[in-house]
Amino acid sequence: MSDLPTNFPDTFGTASHLGTASAMTTLNLLDIAPDTDPQRPRPGVQRVLSTDGANLILFSFAPGQSLPDHKAAHPIIVQTLRGQLNFTYGEETVTLTPDTIVHLPAYEVHKVEAAAADSGTSTPAILLLTMLTK
Repeated sequence: MSDLPTNFPDTFGTASHLGTASAMTTLNLLDIAPDTDPQRPRPGVQRVLSTDGANLILFSFAPGQSLPDHKAAHPIIVQTLRGQLNFTYGEETVTLTPDTIVHLPAYEVHKVEAAAADSGTSTPAILLLTMLTK
C-alpha cells in the first residue's frame, strides 16, 4: 500500500485564508465551499485556511463521487458540514453526518464515498478535513 497517494496541506493548493497568531479568523464554511462537477469522479476541493497547527480543507461531493484509498501525512479530523458520506478505514465504515467526527493518526489508509445518484439526494455533501500539522 506504499504506492497510495499521501496528501500534505500543499496537495490542496494555496489556502484562501491565512490565520495569524494575534487575531481571530472567522469563516462561513458553507458559503466558501468549492463547487463540484457531477461529471467528474472526484469532489471539488479547496484549502480554505492555513494557520498555526492546522489546515482546513473543504470538499464538495456530488452523488457518487469518491476519494479512493489514500493517506494523510498528518493526523486528521474529518466531519461533514452538510449531507452524509461514508468514511472507510480498514474494514470499518462509518456514515459521517454533521454530528459525527472521525480522527485518524498520520499515514493511515482510508477512503470517502458519497452515496450514488440514485439514492435520492442531489445536494452536494460538504466535508471538512482538519489536517493537524503540529
